Amino acid sequence: MRSPLVNKLSLIFGPRPPLNRILLCLVSVCVLLVLLSSFSTTTFDSATSYAKPDIYTNYRKLKEQARNDYLELKSISLGANLIKDVGLCGKERENYVPCHNVSANLLAGLKDGEEFDRHCELSQEHQNCLVRPPKEYKIPLTWPAGRDVIWSGNVKLTKDQFLSSGSMTKRLMLLEENQIAFHSEDGMIVDGVKDYSHLIADMIGLGSDTEFLQAGVRTVLDIGCGFGSFGAHLLSLRLMALCVAPYEPSGSQVQLALERGLPAVIGNFISKQLPFPSLSYDMVHCAQCGIIWDSKDGLFLIEIDRLLKPGGYFVLTSPTTQQQDSTTNTKNGITSSSLEGFTKKLCWSLLAQQEETFIWQKTADSQCYTSSQGEIPVCKGNEMQMYYQPLAHCISGTTSRRWVPIHSKSDHLNSTELEIHGLHPDDFFEDSNFWKLALRNYWSLLSPLIFSDHPKRPGDDDPLPPYNMVRNVMDMNAHYGGLSAALMEARKAVWVMNVVPLGARNTLPLIHDQGFAGVLHNWCEPFPTYPRTYDLLHANGLLSHIASQKCSMFELLLEMDRILRPEGWIILSDTLGTIEKARTLAAQIRWEARVIDLQNGSDQRLLVCQKPFVRK
Repeated sequence: MRSPLVNKLSLIFGPRPPLNRILLCLVSVCVLLVLLSSFSTTTFDSATSYAKPDIYTNYRKLKEQARNDYLELKSISLGANLIKDVGLCGKERENYVPCHNVSANLLAGLKDGEEFDRHCELSQEHQNCLVRPPKEYKIPLTWPAGRDVIWSGNVKLTKDQFLSSGSMTKRLMLLEENQIAFHSEDGMIVDGVKDYSHLIADMIGLGSDTEFLQAGVRTVLDIGCGFGSFGAHLLSLRLMALCVAPYEPSGSQVQLALERGLPAVIGNFISKQLPFPSLSYDMVHCAQCGIIWDSKDGLFLIEIDRLLKPGGYFVLTSPTTQQQDSTTNTKNGITSSSLEGFTKKLCWSLLAQQEETFIWQKTADSQCYTSSQGEIPVCKGNEMQMYYQPLAHCISGTTSRRWVPIHSKSDHLNSTELEIHGLHPDDFFEDSNFWKLALRNYWSLLSPLIFSDHPKRPGDDDPLPPYNMVRNVMDMNAHYGGLSAALMEARKAVWVMNVVPLGARNTLPLIHDQGFAGVLHNWCEPFPTYPRTYDLLHANGLLSHIASQKCSMFELLLEMDRILRPEGWIILSDTLGTIEKARTLAAQIRWEARVIDLQNGSDQRLLVCQKPFVRK
């Protein structure tokens, strides 16, 4: 018999349904919940369609979802015992730069300065660990404040090194407690960077350094840049000045320049060519850069000639000794007579000399090298893939279609110049429009995420992030340089290191001819920079490329973590399977990661990641 309570419930709700009906109802409810969840996810992903300019919505949910995805991947991995978090490297690797192991190079018998050069083939120290920041590390100040003031704990520079620095640009610093302050452009310039720049312009025959662009000077290679003050001034004139300086265990010029938000890369004038194609720069500058230019039978000057475009300038500021009958090198300078003789062999003309500053101009006549004036042979073979090849005693670029004097180039590439690079104008402009749209989508995605991390204070007039939160950007597979061009057109306060991977089509000449910074690089090897030097890393199709090169995706992501600043961003674009693999590896490296379906019918996906600030 049923109890009175059951009888009352039966009167209210009717007779009890069979058990199979109850089970059917429960299953239906579960299916409905799954469908609703799927619809919610599809709705979000639809909002992230690549084809619409206002595609990224539900920003804060996105970041929460990224964290949930990370925890979900970790829980799965713990069950399958497949994924473990990568551990932290020891304190001795806080400023670790691979391929620059001086001790290993010496043991291998390298000498005469080659022990300080890049030798990845001798570096077998593959430790799968994350390079930790120093204990005193702080997030850099926003641009442009970060150009003039940096945290001293972020760079390896001792007080003794600071006090002993004597070059023109190094003295433009003040050491204050935990900060290094540089003289700003509108402040008092003790050592006269502005005056020095005006001097160079005057020696070239210009009325002011603001006329550099009109004279065809857009790109400058600044060798041994000190700590970047001359380059910072050139950037204010809308020139692209790239600092190249040797690896230094401490007191690094490159590390300090990048910390200031200035373009820089590690590079040596010792035994190998720099990773740039021939005819890359409008001006090469050396101010007390420590290179004895007339040594090694002039190989260093021949390398400068290779890098300079026709009509380009070599600016040298260095103590000299006036010895008419001597070609002997001195410790602190060079003999002007030996330089004068060798530059004539290179078909250079000495434009002017004032005290310790010399300016030569490379000839615009390629026939000079084959005439009786030229005493150095012309190079033969492929000159496009110049990737750390031995310095060559021959003249490059004379037969190139890109042999165009700098004063004949237009501000923007025209159809004739594009055809020189093997490009149809329609293809170039289609690529340009693609990256303009992509940039709007990236910025729409990143802005709210950075904004949530760095809330704007009441009355704060700083530009909306990420306008001033992102400064150093690397495009790891730059193609035509479209992302860099889009950032410039959108007036974003960033600069881009455009990297052309070895094995891909060499578009670096095209990138340089647009006035952008860029290098050739083999992504199976570490990049020549210090840890924590970039705010944003972007790679379109790079993961598939390194897979075709039989290289490790895991090692590439570890290298990206090394060069990325804490709280920095990664945007990867690739095929679905490749992105899913990268997402799993990102969990090991402790990145917050989120896969975004572009919903455009393609197999392409975005992986947006952020590196955490590990304070251990």
